[in-house]
Amino acid sequence: MSTIEKLAEKLAIDTLKVQEAIDEDRFYMEVAQVLGAASQSLEEAFLTEIRVRLAERKARDFISGKLAQVQRDLEAKVQQ
Repeated sequence: MSTIEKLAEKLAIDTLKVQEAIDEDRFYMEVAQVLGAASQSLEEAFLTEIRVRLAERKARDFISGKLAQVQRDLEAKVQQ
């Protein structure tokens, strides 16, 4: 993993923690803007890390919701 990738990963993790704490879902864009002024390469790597993490969260939420629905359906069948 390159220096840029390592830094982008750490920044993404920290940014998402702060974003959750302040309940501002576009905070990462402000961080990206600051990064872009100093290093386009780091900005691009950071945004990739953010997108991957947000997509993974979305997929996990979908899976959890689907599993919960299947469990409810099975419980309903058992109670019939």
